[in-house]
Amino acid sequence: MLALGFFVFTLSTVPYQQLERHLAWRHASTSRVGVRPARQFLGPDDETLTLSGVLAPEITGGDESLDNLRSMADEGKAWPLVGLTGELYGLFVVQSLNTTHDHFLPDGSARRIEFTLTLARVDDDQIDLLGSYLQ
Repeated sequence: MLALGFFVFTLSTVPYQQLERHLAWRHASTSRVGVRPARQFLGPDDETLTLSGVLAPEITGGDESLDNLRSMADEGKAWPLVGLTGELYGLFVVQSLNTTHDHFLPDGSARRIEFTLTLARVDDDQIDLLGSYLQ
């Protein structure tokens, strides 16, 4: 699966069932009379990864694992995102975390938690944004 900083996505934490990666590139355009607009390549645009899935806290991670991701997001720092095959995706910040709790037990805890986590890439040279568990 993946590791975001020291947070590893596993069955016991936050196993995602879907990973969506969005890459874009910027092209400025200038209108011209009688012909198509002139375009100039400006470089890469936003890159986002969206992880989504369903947690069953009796089997997988639950609110505690999601709290760890919230803490990382609250720091406002970037974290290296690495695939378990060793692929380095780059530095990412937690952009959003949406959760839906349902199928409640008598004590109010959810038996099912749907989640969507959106990560946004930052430039790899912005090491001043790098998160740390050493603080």
